[in-house]
Amino acid sequence: MDIAFWVFVYIAAAVQAALLSLALWRRSANREANRLLAVWVALAGIDLAMKAAYWHTLSPEWFRAYRFVALFPFLYGSLFFLYVRALTRGQGFRWRDVRHLLGFAAMVLATGDVLLASTARLQAMSASWIAGERSIGHWFDFALFVYSLSYVAAALVQVHRYRRYLRERRSDADRLSLRWIDTMAACQVVIWCIAIVQALVQLPILNYGLLFGAIAGWICVVGWFSLGQPPLAVEPEAEPADDETIAPATISEPDDARYDAVQARLAALMESAAPLYLEPALTIGQVAKRSGYPEYLVSAVINRRFGGTFWDYINRLRVEASRACLADAADTRSILDIAYACGFTSKSTFNAAFKRQVGDTPSSYRKTAAPLKAAADDAGHR
Repeated sequence: MDIAFWVFVYIAAAVQAALLSLALWRRSANREANRLLAVWVALAGIDLAMKAAYWHTLSPEWFRAYRFVALFPFLYGSLFFLYVRALTRGQGFRWRDVRHLLGFAAMVLATGDVLLASTARLQAMSASWIAGERSIGHWFDFALFVYSLSYVAAALVQVHRYRRYLRERRSDADRLSLRWIDTMAACQVVIWCIAIVQALVQLPILNYGLLFGAIAGWICVVGWFSLGQPPLAVEPEAEPADDETIAPATISEPDDARYDAVQARLAALMESAAPLYLEPALTIGQVAKRSGYPEYLVSAVINRRFGGTFWDYINRLRVEASRACLADAADTRSILDIAYACGFTSKSTFNAAFKRQVGDTPSSYRKTAAPLKAAADDAGHR
């Protein structure tokens, strides 16, 4: 293993981590989440810096710090979970969240004899490590993998729930899909896979240098995505109106007359001269406010009468509006301009929604539908 090369990589990554953590700490968007991410990145930078210092000098004096930062991975999974929770639920770090750090604390206690070892013992352990001998058992690796990956999995469950929440309440859910979280999680899974293989099989290419080199690369990925993330506003559940004191969960069968009234009101809002669905960032809370009915009732009508989430319902109306424009030969706007005019916020979302509903791509539909409509109009005028 070329130690000099990896020392250079680690020092560069540690410097970048320091700068990135400062930038994240000062960033106003998603403030609570970014401060947790700043701590996480800073710890990864310290981890790499200590490894670079020890590998450069191979001095027993640095071995104590080297063994201490080897416990930092017990913080990475839990900090990722807390970061995702802060993004999706708006909950910053609280005192009771200290329980998520207990894995790290337990390992500090379990390896305390090494951290408090005498200089002579540290010299012996450092010499053993340089010789390639394992100074800690496989139980450490197993505990680390299970503990950390369980937090990564819990974070992805949070993201999945948040996406479902968005699709039920926002018409622009595609803009807030948290794809960068998937990328960060995928990078972590790759790192953990390298660590697992390295722990089980001694392969020349899968060594500690590559493992922590992957962490250095992960810091670059975090920097690329985190500083460009859009602000996420966590929307609280709407309060029922004053005359609606019964919680939605307790209403098993709302009366049909009420559903009909809500459905008629939604139709009026969506079929007016300025249809509500044309607003790009429309939320179910805004629709409920305009309709005069509580949000849970509007949501229930959309789910049961229109079959789908709020996101499905609004995009269905937008696709129908875009179909009319695409079939109009006199409409010379580009397909993207029509998509934006109908309320869509991205080309990919428009294309996917259109293909799913119509069974054809927007461009192909325009080529076939516009001539047919023009011919039908000509026949009607004769």
